[in-house]
Amino acid sequence: MEKLLTVTVPCYNSQAYMARAVESLLKGGERLELLIVDDGSTDETLHIAEEYAARYPGLVRAIHRENGGHGPAVMTGLHEAQGLYFKVVDSDDWVEEEALKKLLDALEEMKRSGSCADLVVTNYLYDHGENGKRKLIAYRSTVPAGRIITWDEVGRFHPGSYFLMHAITYCTELVKNSGLTLPEHTFYVDNIYAYVPMAQVKTLYYLDVDLYHYCIGRPDQSVNEAVMLSRLDQQLRINRIMLSSVDPDRIENPRHREYILFYMEVITSATYAFLLQTGKKEDERQVLDFLSEIREKYPTAYRYLTSAPALRHPARAVTALPNRLSFPLVRIGYRAAQKLFGFN
Repeated sequence: MEKLLTVTVPCYNSQAYMARAVESLLKGGERLELLIVDDGSTDETLHIAEEYAARYPGLVRAIHRENGGHGPAVMTGLHEAQGLYFKVVDSDDWVEEEALKKLLDALEEMKRSGSCADLVVTNYLYDHGENGKRKLIAYRSTVPAGRIITWDEVGRFHPGSYFLMHAITYCTELVKNSGLTLPEHTFYVDNIYAYVPMAQVKTLYYLDVDLYHYCIGRPDQSVNEAVMLSRLDQQLRINRIMLSSVDPDRIENPRHREYILFYMEVITSATYAFLLQTGKKEDERQVLDFLSEIREKYPTAYRYLTSAPALRHPARAVTALPNRLSFPLVRIGYRAAQKLFGFN
């Protein structure tokens, strides 16, 4: 039986919490292939993965690799994937049982009809473990639900409504052939994952179910603000990789091209915002230097970043008004977005 969906769970020293992710995915049954990729853990992660593989042969595979970080673990899962579609679930997150079954039903129906979308989008929740708060990210006002569409039918995106990794289920063949490469020992590679294959997507299917719980709040998480501020060099590295990986001018559909530029704007704005949160003069200088770099190397992205009113996005104040007088606006905009969306 061909698997409809391969789910890769990258794990590094995940023994304390990986069971919730794995147990939630097991509810998918035999239509799903579950790859638990141990990224050189030093705790009992690999042992736990092997136990699951022994208990669920034909459904779970345990894969061990030397430590390379989240990106190479995802790439290992992608290389091994045999399912028609491919999804990544982080080891500290989990999925809803009924939503997972509906996703598999939708994939089965597309396979039966002989017409499969390049991308399937589902909703996700920011799940704050420390205070119990949840924030749903859905696409009801942007993407028509329940049928395969092209980018021509996709509406305008707004801050917070873009497709993060948690919302994405790619056609496996598409993502394997997309040229995706995720660097070793680098955080925030999920932004590359949500960007490079997206440039190849021509058809979409939005399934309006709340599938993915994106759990945040642990102090050691990469999205914790203090952690992110200590890794600004990696945020810049990811941003540069994205800028160099996709040429928006080669994307024919205007709505598709606009989304790619919009997502680039989101990531670039996040880079600016985090650099400016430190309050250091050298980081402020980096912001202006990076904008100059984009202007010189990536003129299409630069024109998009500077074309709309300065307050369209929190960091537009820097790109449209690139001087230090705009920096306080960015800091205020970032805090407002953080409160509204609860992203870290």
